[in-house]
Amino acid sequence: MNNSSASMSLTVPQSGSIEAYRSSAYSIPMLSAEREHELATQLFNEDNLQAAQELIMSHLRFVIHIAKGYAGYGLPQADLIQEGNVGLMKAVKRFNPEVGVRLVSFAVHWIKAEIHEFVLKNWRVVKIATTKAQRKLFFNLRKNKKRLGWFNQDEINNVAETLGVSTKDVLEMESRMSNQDQAFDLTSDDDDASAGSFSPAQYLEDKQSDLATSVENENWEAQANKRLSNALVTLDERSQNIIRTRWLDDTKSTLQELANQYNISAERVRQLEKNALGKLKLSMA
Repeated sequence: MNNSSASMSLTVPQSGSIEAYRSSAYSIPMLSAEREHELATQLFNEDNLQAAQELIMSHLRFVIHIAKGYAGYGLPQADLIQEGNVGLMKAVKRFNPEVGVRLVSFAVHWIKAEIHEFVLKNWRVVKIATTKAQRKLFFNLRKNKKRLGWFNQDEINNVAETLGVSTKDVLEMESRMSNQDQAFDLTSDDDDASAGSFSPAQYLEDKQSDLATSVENENWEAQANKRLSNALVTLDERSQNIIRTRWLDDTKSTLQELANQYNISAERVRQLEKNALGKLKLSMA
């Protein structure tokens, strides 16, 4: 196993060192489809914990990628990543390599499920007791309330005077404390959807994006770039420059410009380019 993956902890730091964690996660090489299948088979058939560790560590970058999508809830990224890691471990444990999909496509649903649960446990649309006056109200309002239901104006004035807060604060806290929690998912008994009912599950996730596909595309692109970089270094310096300036740079060079640079004919540059592309194709196959 890669040394960095063997030594890196799954515990996400709560301080600024989360950047070091992120850097470490992205330094762990991604697995080829063949290696992933080999490790998953070892885990599935032999309960090989070393294989499980390598599968988990090589996919930490994807947990970070998914956790970024939940940054808008005001929760620490370290906590979101930590919960996503729990989902990743559950996915690795349940992954069947014979199903015919990559682990990331299978794991993304487990990762998101753990993050969803964490968000719902730790975040509400309206935060209760965010100021000193509100905290005083929160802990004293119920014992000052003499009946169920909403306050009348006299009761509002009395509570405000007793607790030394404004009537506006009393009304705001009463409204917040009267809010009822809502089920995450609509159940089979919820038949009034046409009347405007909804569940948070319908809105927590951005359904316009396909995280599994985007993560797999990112995986493929990173692997392709790595293979291309490795293949380029096998070429001589002139061939490397021809490929870079003809295909990779933002501003492309023409055959004639390269011919002038190397004092050869444009046709010779074209031949060198063709030969270099052939070598790259063989190296990346």
